[in-house]
Amino acid sequence: MPVWKANAEWKGNLAKGRGEVSSGSGALKGSYTAASRFEDGEGTNPDELLGAALASCFSMALSNGLAKAGHEPRSVRTEASVHLDKVEGGFRISRIDLDCQADVPGADDDTFQKHVREAKEGCPISQALQALEIRAEARLV
Repeated sequence: MPVWKANAEWKGNLAKGRGEVSSGSGALKGSYTAASRFEDGEGTNPDELLGAALASCFSMALSNGLAKAGHEPRSVRTEASVHLDKVEGGFRISRIDLDCQADVPGADDDTFQKHVREAKEGCPISQALQALEIRAEARLV
């Protein structure tokens, strides 16, 4: 199985420094700062990247589960909201909320929700994030 790589470099102190992050494939590249993480500054941040990883993994797992059950999806779109909270001594990601909309011809809601639960629990990124609360709200469109 492949081993995927990503790179990050931070220069300077937390308040005034800046960093660059990239995926090993080169498909993803961006800058990040304290302002992009803790305020509304320009650039990405580790929390946003974590959300993107979970949303993409969940969408793939849900699509796969539905297709294997005979319900080929036209599309699965997932938005992840990563909650970064200030706690004593620093910051903590408290939970990630997934909001999913899927176009799945012929699937009833009970079947769809079963596959949502399985994808939320079974995708590799969800499994890696077991210390976090992950909530999923999903609807057929």
